[in-house]
Parts: sequence; C-alpha cells; structure tokens
Amino acid sequence: MLQSLDDNKGIDIVSIPLDGKSSIADFMVIASGSSSRQVAALAEHLEVKLKRAGVPILGKEGLAQADWILLDTAEVIVHLFRPEVRDFYSLERMWDTVTPRDGIVQVHAD
Repeated sequence: MLQSLDDNKGIDIVSIPLDGKSSIADFMVIASGSSSRQVAALAEHLEVKLKRAGVPILGKEGLAQADWILLDTAEVIVHLFRPEVRDFYSLERMWDTVTPRDGIVQVHAD
C-alpha cells in the first residue's frame, strides 16, 4: 500500500499505528497529491492494487471532488489529500497526541 502511493508520486506519506489506541483500524495512512487529479489517480491506483491483492475496500468517500479521499479497508484507513486540505485538517497532529511521534512512520518526503 505504502509502496503503491510512493510509486505513484504520493507526497509526504505517513503511516500511523493505531493498534491499542483506536478500534477503527490498525493503521492510518495519510498522503498528499499535488492536485485533485493526482489525488484521484492515487486513489484509483491504490484501489486496483488492493483489489488485486484480495484486500476488500469497505468504504470510499470523496472521489467526486478529490480534495480528500478516504479508503477504508477495515485494518487500514487511507486519507489522500490536496496539500492545503491536509494542512487545514491536520490529522497527523490530532493523532500525535495519542501516538508517540516515533511511532509515526514517514515513508516519503519531498
């Protein structure tokens, strides 16, 4: 999953472990695309990879506008943002209070 986002030019990809901190998922992945078009492309490519791997997608939201797309696989929740939308919602900061910073894995930084 992380490799797919990186291969497709995802920006600032982070994986946040939620195990023992939330019952919604085991991990949250957050990444950005430089435009709505790229955010949509990241989601589409990731969805194809997940389906090929047999990972069910339980829910997806935001494809129409592609400012913030959410893919829910039950074990992992993926948030894909345009940079300014990501900055506005600051999900990393919200989870930073719950998860020690060293638990957050940054995959790729530009």
